[in-house]
Amino acid sequence: MSPIRQNDIHEVELAGRPVVGFAEDYPSGLKAEMHVHPRGQLLYAVSGVMRIATEAARYIVPPTAALHLPADTLHSIQMDGDVRMRALFLRKSAAERVGDTAAVIAVTPLLRELILAACAEPLDWALDGRGHHIAALALDEIENSTELPLSLSQPVDPRLKRVTDALCTMPTDSRSLEDWAENSGATSRTLARLFRAETGMSFRQWRRQLRLTEGFTALVSGMSSSEAATVAGFESAPAFGAAFLEVFGLTPGKAREKFSC
Repeated sequence: MSPIRQNDIHEVELAGRPVVGFAEDYPSGLKAEMHVHPRGQLLYAVSGVMRIATEAARYIVPPTAALHLPADTLHSIQMDGDVRMRALFLRKSAAERVGDTAAVIAVTPLLRELILAACAEPLDWALDGRGHHIAALALDEIENSTELPLSLSQPVDPRLKRVTDALCTMPTDSRSLEDWAENSGATSRTLARLFRAETGMSFRQWRRQLRLTEGFTALVSGMSSSEAATVAGFESAPAFGAAFLEVFGLTPGKAREKFSC
């Protein structure tokens, strides 16, 4: 992150309140390399898409969603488009209420306004004042939120990571596992075994999940089903719709209607 804001982040991490807000705008392409925070976070962006990676998974966070990260989770953040981040930092007592696993959640209109209101409050908001009520209601909304399927298992083996990193950069890449083997330092059979062992999916399943996740993000960011199908690398909108329904249990149109801005 920008070094100008490190002191501000440090102040947020030391704040005495259970929930405090942090607001900052970041340019497209900026990446914060792997780092940790001693408090839990709810990472939300009013605009722009955040691509967040932990040691276990990758997450895509469009403006209608937020990522809950437990304290001390090693993670990186890549800004896709200009990002207006509005985050909540949670002390242990507050973080325990919303769980101990990372998850992308849908941000309701109410939660969005609560996040913005928390960011407008001072770090030492009055314990019996407006900040207290904002924090309490925000935690209730997070607890009762809907989890979104915007994560993907992250492999550990460096040979497999070369493949998955490249695919995440270009999800529409249609090369076969045999083609990828030429540049990964492993045979196609080894890569196939590693995909199963480290992600629980075959190569085709993992790539399809990646593409559908990209398509889901496109939909909730306001694109049409046909536009999302193109982003996701499907040959047609009907093919995209059938795969989307099979994996997510609802049509692209319903997902766009339910979760978009």
